[in-house]
Amino acid sequence: MPLPRFDRLPAERREHILGVARRHFAEHGAEGASYNKIIEAAEVSKTAAYHYFDGREDLLTAVLDGVLDRLLDALGPWVPARDEEDFGARFTAGSAALAAHLRDHPEDLALADAALGRSDGSPWLDWFGALVTDGRRLGMIRTDVDHALMVSATAAVVRAADAWAVALMTSGSLEGLPEGDPADQLWSLLRGLWGAAATAVPGQEPNDAH
Repeated sequence: MPLPRFDRLPAERREHILGVARRHFAEHGAEGASYNKIIEAAEVSKTAAYHYFDGREDLLTAVLDGVLDRLLDALGPWVPARDEEDFGARFTAGSAALAAHLRDHPEDLALADAALGRSDGSPWLDWFGALVTDGRRLGMIRTDVDHALMVSATAAVVRAADAWAVALMTSGSLEGLPEGDPADQLWSLLRGLWGAAATAVPGQEPNDAH
């Protein structure tokens, strides 16, 4: 985490430094970006830099923590659903908001996997933990799989589907999908993961489900 002197900087200055670092890490990779080039681009002297951070890894952690915070803000808190239809609507809205954020913030997209892998994952997995618990309460998610495993698997599927959907959106290749829409593709994957109870895409009649 940043040292106390960094926290005492004006907010605009802090965001400028972190923004420059985020661009470098996104462009060159979490492991490939040069600490010296980052602080030079941010117009921070080497002496000052070591008053703000313990080193490159400390700066990287601060950047990735910011990425994770923005991903969670895009999702919003999981609120227990009234019924299966409400569950589907809430999940679809959260997934769409996350995909839109990643589409509009390519640096966060580039660093999302690193952010999830470098942190202990607790805030991210807590969101999916609430979702899985709620889905089981409603009878939509199987209970024969360990809760923690189901949470991790659900989070991984959503992350992969969002990255895939963003790639399609940016390339203009959405037409011709088997289900016609990325959200339907994601729901199809989760339907198989969650078990027989999740049998239909939200809003479809049972005999319309694929």
